[in-house]
Amino acid sequence: MQREEKSERSRRQVLDAALQLFSHQGFRATTVREISEGAGVSTGNVYHHFPDKESIFRSLLDEFWRITETKRYPYTRALSIGQFPDNIEQLGLAARDSIREFKPYFALIFVDVIEFEGTHIRKFYGGLGQRFGAFVGEEALGTMKQRLRPSVSPISALLIASRVFFNYFTIEILFNVPEPFGNPASQIIKELSDIVRNGILM
Repeated sequence: MQREEKSERSRRQVLDAALQLFSHQGFRATTVREISEGAGVSTGNVYHHFPDKESIFRSLLDEFWRITETKRYPYTRALSIGQFPDNIEQLGLAARDSIREFKPYFALIFVDVIEFEGTHIRKFYGGLGQRFGAFVGEEALGTMKQRLRPSVSPISALLIASRVFFNYFTIEILFNVPEPFGNPASQIIKELSDIVRNGILM
């Protein structure tokens, strides 16, 4: 194995070990020694790749942000192929699949909120609307605007629908609360989609 490949493999091992540790026991409770042991490398090897523990944490969040901008991420895939608001149910399923597949990364968001007061995630969430617009495209946003009430921004509508589903599945999957609204996820997706489309009033 070439030196570059070996180095990249050990870096990956460090990130994978840190992801599991940070997502299960938090940042401050995790030591560099635990990361090195989990990765099967020396402590010196960890510091060869990362100057300190926080840089590992930042690298994991940066990695997740990059993933969310590709079609590997279920929600981005759904945004790019569907037509809102017709695809609200598909967005619900995609939110569920995103949290299932990337559960440890979502846990890091809460670690950042609790231990860093959201320092690392602020930029990501601050630019979410702009990125959603880029995923959907200008033409689709124009079509969307024609179907929404004049006072409703397409980006705001997308963000609200997204937050509804991500909040629900965060409770169900990340917080491990089965059926928090008392019904199966398939029924809840239909109900929430109806509420997003039509509101709650007669």
